[in-house]
Amino acid sequence: MRSSRISKSAMWILMGLLVLGLAGFSVTNFSGGITQVGSVGETAIDVNEYARALRAEVNAATAETGAPVSFAQAEAEGLPQNVLSRLIAQAALEDETARLGISVGDATLLQQITEIPGFQGLDGNFDRDGYRYALDRAGFSEAEFEEDIRTETASTLVQGAIISGVSTPDAYIDTLLNYIAEERSVTYAPLARADLTTGMPVPSDADLEAYYQSNLPAFTTPQIKRITYAWMTPEMIIDDVEVPQDALREAYDSRIAEFEQPERRLVERLVFPDADAAATAMAQIDSGEASFDDLVAARGLSLQDVDLGDVERDDLNGAGEAVFDAGAGDVVGPLDSNLGPALFRVNAVLQAQSTSFEEAEPQLRDELAGDRAARVVDAATDTIDDLLAGGATLENLKDETNMQVGVIDWHPGLGEGIAGYTEFRSAAEAVADGDFPAVAALGDGGIFALRLDEVIDPTVQPISEVQDQVAAAWARDALLDALSEQAAPMVEAIENGASFEDQGLTPQTAAGLTRQGFQQGTPPGFIPALFDMQEGDVMTIPGTTDLFIVRLDAIESPDATPDATDGDLVQMRQTLRDSAANDIAQDLYQALAGDIRSRAGITLDQQAINAVHANFQ
Repeated sequence: MRSSRISKSAMWILMGLLVLGLAGFSVTNFSGGITQVGSVGETAIDVNEYARALRAEVNAATAETGAPVSFAQAEAEGLPQNVLSRLIAQAALEDETARLGISVGDATLLQQITEIPGFQGLDGNFDRDGYRYALDRAGFSEAEFEEDIRTETASTLVQGAIISGVSTPDAYIDTLLNYIAEERSVTYAPLARADLTTGMPVPSDADLEAYYQSNLPAFTTPQIKRITYAWMTPEMIIDDVEVPQDALREAYDSRIAEFEQPERRLVERLVFPDADAAATAMAQIDSGEASFDDLVAARGLSLQDVDLGDVERDDLNGAGEAVFDAGAGDVVGPLDSNLGPALFRVNAVLQAQSTSFEEAEPQLRDELAGDRAARVVDAATDTIDDLLAGGATLENLKDETNMQVGVIDWHPGLGEGIAGYTEFRSAAEAVADGDFPAVAALGDGGIFALRLDEVIDPTVQPISEVQDQVAAAWARDALLDALSEQAAPMVEAIENGASFEDQGLTPQTAAGLTRQGFQQGTPPGFIPALFDMQEGDVMTIPGTTDLFIVRLDAIESPDATPDATDGDLVQMRQTLRDSAANDIAQDLYQALAGDIRSRAGITLDQQAINAVHANFQ
């Protein structure tokens, strides 16, 4: 059975990182008969390859978030599934390549390997010793790695034959561009309650009852899932986390540059070719003939070019004393610098700041306690999973762990408390009767588990309980009806050529509105309604408590032709073309991979996959 490795590009990155000495991609080699996590046809997915790829994915997520990503969080985000799917697709492509008998020669293989930057020495040439060292660090033999590269290069040829040269018709791109970039110009005027020429009617009980009966869905509760949940976040236990004094002192010492900042200056430096030129320039400033800004501009420079930022005394070498003796706004010089004679302008004086350990201790304690609390929560995951698997209920967790237990009547519109977490909302939406509670991660490093207790069907609320809501809704609709009745003759007159002013309206205009645009002071349906209108149309658009009379003055289509000269449109057109071509190419690739998988068959070893996952916990 053939062996499939991670993708060539990922392997090259891995090699480069190993050569640089980064240890983040190291992973235990598996033994004891476990050699693969699955296969596609005759091509195996190596267990160590899956472990390396998963480790790389977790490390990337850690780098992106700036905080350690636990395996529970990685599972919640679907990282293991993504890695395995990617390796299955790659194995399918390699299996098809082998079936077709496609390979590459030694010369191509040599070129591929010697061009990998991680295998090149300081002179830019291939370094065989570095090559052996990098492979050894990654757990590969030369023969094994070279066979992988040969296989990858060959499979890339097959992939390229499928997706290269994909193009999209101009008519398709023109349609997309026109939809996105078409602009509308309008004239509009709002009508509010203060503009009514008639009073508002007062509803009778019969009116409210009729309105209630006609709008029962508006007064019906949503379907509710009554859910019992247990959760724990770092913030919940942070007060119980002890931080040793020596750890606080160590953190303070390691960040001493943050707490002990010497006096600094915000400085600009203008360098001259010689001392005479610098002296002449300083004389011009002293006499008022020119300013520092004038001298910078005369040299063809910008202030950004001469800005040194905030500097300490020693950063300026011999010029430090004179610069630090000057006040804000002063120009001093000529003074020697590492680039030659220069004038220095002091833009601000930043006084020394000294924060003692005692002053910094509360901040350090909060930060270290937060880190330790996050680790405590993460470490508790396995224990809580074991308790649940052993028959403990969510209610039991309150007594045996730091988990807090609650009950929530959840529906999609709820966003308070634990329902504010995306992860909880997704789990609450998916949970079904009989589902076993399992620990899942929250975005802030917390964990939770939930159980569905009851599904409460939508219920029409009695009018006695929603009397105020019914009255408010009736009044809102009655106001809009009255405004619409008053606006009808105005709309007709404007359609026949009258101006907004003729109708006693104070119009506003807006031009260049696109489908993605927003017009301040208009209701949410304003923009979509404009793109359902034809040029010259006049209509009303209702808001919450006002009505807008709108005339569509112009429809401006973009120059969607291939030879368009507008820079933004040209860029947008190319972006749309590239995006569409990429989507089509990916669809073709997935179709190919799916066809290969269906023909060759997929086998997965869940025991081997679980063994890899156990190594991360």
